[in-house]
This record gives sequence, C-alpha cells and structure tokens, in this order.
Amino acid sequence: MAFKREKIRGEVVKESMRQIAIYGKGGIGKSTIASNLSAALSEIGHTVMQVGCDPKRDSTRILAGGRFIPAVLEEHREQLRVGKDEYGIKLDHIVFKTPGGIYLVEAGGPEPGVGCAGRGVLTALQILKDLNAFEIYKVDVAIYDVLGDVVCGGFSMPIRQGFAKEIYLICSGGFMSIYAANNIARAVQRLAKRGDTGLAGIICNSNGDEAFESAVIPEFAKKLGTSFVRFVPRSPVIQACELEGRAVVEHSPDSKEAKIFRDLAQSIMENDSRVIPTPVNDLAELENMYRQHLVKR
Repeated sequence: MAFKREKIRGEVVKESMRQIAIYGKGGIGKSTIASNLSAALSEIGHTVMQVGCDPKRDSTRILAGGRFIPAVLEEHREQLRVGKDEYGIKLDHIVFKTPGGIYLVEAGGPEPGVGCAGRGVLTALQILKDLNAFEIYKVDVAIYDVLGDVVCGGFSMPIRQGFAKEIYLICSGGFMSIYAANNIARAVQRLAKRGDTGLAGIICNSNGDEAFESAVIPEFAKKLGTSFVRFVPRSPVIQACELEGRAVVEHSPDSKEAKIFRDLAQSIMENDSRVIPTPVNDLAELENMYRQHLVKR
C-alpha cells in the first residue's frame, strides 16, 4: 500500500475541530475501534487524523494496510542525532495520508529501557502542535488512541495538556476491563476539573458474552454518570478485516458490522455530552454490581 505524502500548505483549520481520546485496558480493542471509527468518519466527509499514542506504534496498522508507519519520536531522535531540534522535522515525514484520505500519525516511544513512554507521547503531540499539523491539514476530527491503563502521569498528558477534549472508554464484559475503565474515569475526574475536557461515554467492544455485557456495561456507565454509546459485537468480519489491514467500511461495506461503525461515528458526532465522571471508589461496590449480573445470567 502506498501512502500519499502531501505537500504542505499553510491553511487554517476549522475552530470546531473535535478532539477525541480512546482509552481502555490494554488489549481491549481500542485500536480496532479507533481505526474503524476513523474510516467511518472519513467516509461521511470528515477530515480525520488518527494519532497512535503507544510506543508499539500499531494503532494505525489497520488503516495502513497492515504496515507500521515511521514514528514521530524516531524522526525526533534522528534530528537530535544530526544536531537539529524538532523544528527540523518535516510534516510529510511524520504524517501519512491513506488513499482514502485519512491522516495517520504514530507517536512512538523512547528507546527500550530509557525514559518514560508517556512523556514521549507528550513530546510527539507537542511537535505536531508546534508544526501546526492540525491547521495545515485542515483536520475536522482528531482521534487519539492512548496506550492501555493510566499507568503513570505521562499517559494522562493528552488530557492534561488539552489535546483530547472528549474521552471515550472502551470496555468489555470482563471484570478487569471494567476495573481499568473505572480507574481511567478516576483520572478523568481529576483532570476534567481543570478545563472543558470530560467523559463522553462508554463503548462496549464485546468479548462474546453479549447478553451479559448489554446489561452490565450500561449499568456501569450509569454509575459513572455518563452514557452508554454503542455495542460492538465480537465478529469474524471485524477480525478478518483487522488481519487484512483494512477498515470494515472499506473491506465489507454492506455488512452489518460496517453499519455498526457508521452508526457509532454518527452517534459520536451528534454527542455533545462531556461530564466529570463519578467513578466507583469502593471496589466492593464494583464487584457486587458485577456479581449481581453474573447471578442473573
């Protein structure tokens, strides 16, 4: 798959750019959701930039035809090696455009065993901001796919520094995914008080126990004071598309799964709710909620 590397033109982005962050437990399917959401948003005419905030730089792989694109921090280190700073970086070396028109960025991370990955993500985001990437590419929607749980202060940086205004939590019916989402909500609760950032809703990426998940996840969302946005079923179509490095709306445009992602994109664009969440502070309360639904199965 060849990427189109656009020439840079200094044009101003719309002030209404949506900044959406996808958080959730590691391995819960954030990148699958983020990539298919990006593709569905692009399909309906939005200019989308997806920013992978994970040192593994695999967030954009589905949209990149299964490939791994170069990372911002790799380019940054190269500039430092030759005696330059981030201002020597060219945007068309770190921003890649798919044939479908989606802009892809991978933040990357520090060298293994050196430095904080969270701080590395912040450095990459700051470089994008300083180089006016969002304005130059006239981005309507920026989607940040953020690494796993909030394991250190660095991974809260997309929220803390104002890069992400709308937070969506991804979870399944597994207790640990709900536990992780609750911890992330606790971080959002602290950080949202500093600005207009907030929790916009919960998306369920099913682990296959759909009847259970359709009961427990909406109740969990209610406890957090937010909305349950959409249910994404476990599907061989989605898995096949992921393996082939293609978004569902591109690979299987007439499938029910493609409709699900189109509906998700529409729901998010129509959602103007951002709340300061009310996480469950008592672990026993969270466990009791979960057990009650297990008993009902």
